[in-house]
Amino acid sequence: MSKLNGLIAGAAALAVTLSGYGIYAAQEAKTRLPTLNDQLSAVDKAVHPSHEVAPAKADAIDIRHNPTDLPAPIARSDNQKVVLNLETEEVDGRLADGTTYTYWTFNKTVPGPLLRVKEGDTVEIHLTNAKSSQNVHSIDLHAVNGPGGGAAVMQVKPGETQTFTFKALNPGVYVYHCASPHIPSHIAQGMFGLIVVEPKAGLGPVDKEFYVMQSEIYANATPGTKGHLGFDGTSMLSETPNFVVFNGAFQALTGDHAMHAKVGDKIRIFVGNAGPNLVSSFHIIGEIFDKVHPEGATETISNVQTTVIPSGGAAWVEFQVNEPGRYQLVDHSIARAIDKGAVAFIDVDGQPDPAIFSNPGAYPMPGMGGH
Repeated sequence: MSKLNGLIAGAAALAVTLSGYGIYAAQEAKTRLPTLNDQLSAVDKAVHPSHEVAPAKADAIDIRHNPTDLPAPIARSDNQKVVLNLETEEVDGRLADGTTYTYWTFNKTVPGPLLRVKEGDTVEIHLTNAKSSQNVHSIDLHAVNGPGGGAAVMQVKPGETQTFTFKALNPGVYVYHCASPHIPSHIAQGMFGLIVVEPKAGLGPVDKEFYVMQSEIYANATPGTKGHLGFDGTSMLSETPNFVVFNGAFQALTGDHAMHAKVGDKIRIFVGNAGPNLVSSFHIIGEIFDKVHPEGATETISNVQTTVIPSGGAAWVEFQVNEPGRYQLVDHSIARAIDKGAVAFIDVDGQPDPAIFSNPGAYPMPGMGGH
């Protein structure tokens, strides 16, 4: 991983030094953009042939972003200047039980914090790159109307802070991510999040809100491998991740990070797909979305079983839970859920309604203890 950090850091620093604006100035000058092969071929030659796995990092941290950790709906009706502070930091985190991985993060979690503003607000972004970072980092917010979504002026070296301001013109839910060369590598390492721009009239009331983001991890070993996994550039080039996850880690939103609700609760989920490559088929087993804002649109569609979220896209879904039990959030490209980790739980408490759902014969499902 140190070789990867060094090579990408060198490539990023060179791009910034030569252009002043990194990759975006290169685009304006119509020069050829650096490709994965350009920047990672040496890394892949070093890492890919052996796929050796180092011992797990004993000091690895929990990078999973808690799905309940998001700002409350905005109560004010006026517009304000909103100052948002973010820090990029490269950390060793827990990918699964006994498995660690080096993540690049916003505020030490994957995804980074959910940002929340109102349509018409003036937003001031302060981005600090930790002194310990080995790479230049930046931020591109899809909610921004301006060059590079902000990344053209926000290529931040380790130990430095950069600032820019934008006006939130369009309501919706938008992805933000690092946009420093090599951009797919920075996203794949965990540098992404969502920003919600509430409409001037606000959002309707709900009982619960959750924050979920899907992404791919291009590790050099499959789920179940113990140790500290490395980044595999060849897998990213071929778009074949070993892990597809919600909120940064294998089955991250189960166990202590499972979501909870009560029968009758109206639930809203802000859900994004960081990619960097795959399209998500977002589905909740045992539920139907009453409303979906596809791709974060203002308009809604109703009674949706599965909603498609493109790479670099987002949506929000709303539904009411009518029965107690466990509901599973999955990418319905179903091998990603069962084998690669893209599954999350909502556990619902309350009294059952036999008129809605009943099982008088108590027939067990195959694979669940039946014969």
